[in-house]
Amino acid sequence: MTGPVRVLVADDQALLRGSFRALIETTPDLTVVGEAATGAEAVELARALRPDVVLMDVRMPHLDGIEATRRIHQAADTAEVRVLILTMFDLDAHVFSALRAGAAGFLLKDTPPADLLHAIRVVAAGEALLAPTVTRRLIAEFTRHPRPVHSLPRELDGVTDRERQVLALVAGGLSNTEIAEHLHLSLSTVKTYIGRLLAKLGARDRAQLVIVAYESGLVAPAP
Repeated sequence: MTGPVRVLVADDQALLRGSFRALIETTPDLTVVGEAATGAEAVELARALRPDVVLMDVRMPHLDGIEATRRIHQAADTAEVRVLILTMFDLDAHVFSALRAGAAGFLLKDTPPADLLHAIRVVAAGEALLAPTVTRRLIAEFTRHPRPVHSLPRELDGVTDRERQVLALVAGGLSNTEIAEHLHLSLSTVKTYIGRLLAKLGARDRAQLVIVAYESGLVAPAP
């Protein structure tokens, strides 16, 4: 990526939007290209401005952040725009829906400034901001509210037994280091397997691997 990371800030509170803009623009490698006060505005500005990252609040009028994320993710002209969800509570039920809608990750609104700037850079670089603790909450959500099991995606036909082992451990909330220790593999080998899984399953990030694993029935939630 050349030039600063281009950020669209979407929040219904003008004071928060201004605070995020002021923070983001304290560093030369990030810049705010626009502000949206509603989810509908976020979708429109994402199409018009093509930012690298949208900093998206969950609760906004007219169109909430989850539906706005889904529309940005599904539209061909904005499919590459990365969405970083902002929420007040880390156990917010909306987080799960936001990740399924295509969000690259989420942050709490009281995240330290340096962590917020780091998160924007991570997401802009194509990584998912999803800690193992978040993965475990996704698993807990599946356990509480299991989705209907769909037929296995055809892409799973090309997944090797070892890759399925790795996928099961990812879906179990293990970090790359924990997976490497569990399977007696090097960390680089685990990263290679996860890269192959992302490609074969058409998943954008680790969160979507977890979702594919459970919704396909390849991995069953614990009773």
